[in-house]
Amino acid sequence: MTEQEIEAFAADFVDAVQQGAADRMRACYAPGGVIWHNTDGVEQTIDDNVKVLEWFIRTLPDRKYTVLRREPLKDGFVQQHILSATLPDGTPWKMDACVVVKMKDGKITRLDEYIDSAAGAKLRAFGR
Repeated sequence: MTEQEIEAFAADFVDAVQQGAADRMRACYAPGGVIWHNTDGVEQTIDDNVKVLEWFIRTLPDRKYTVLRREPLKDGFVQQHILSATLPDGTPWKMDACVVVKMKDGKITRLDEYIDSAAGAKLRAFGR
């Protein structure tokens, strides 16, 4: 993929997550793709990640991703962003994050997400 194709793919992927479009998000992953988070060290399946997205939709209906930086790589991209929303108790909330995405044949094979654990804990207080 060219840098422009990777940029377009990444923008569409972020838009799918922000819009809560589970089918669009799922279509961005290669079969057997994995998602890993620094806060638990567990590799999630795509199905598990879709469940998290569905929970996000219910818990943070006004979520917004602000991309601060995105760098295409020869086999994916790195992105730094802020997820902002209003918690169910009405508190404004934001979480800094960075993802390292590996791709093959135009699909995500692995996504490693590094999130602010303190901000993540505030969100997890609302269940999952």
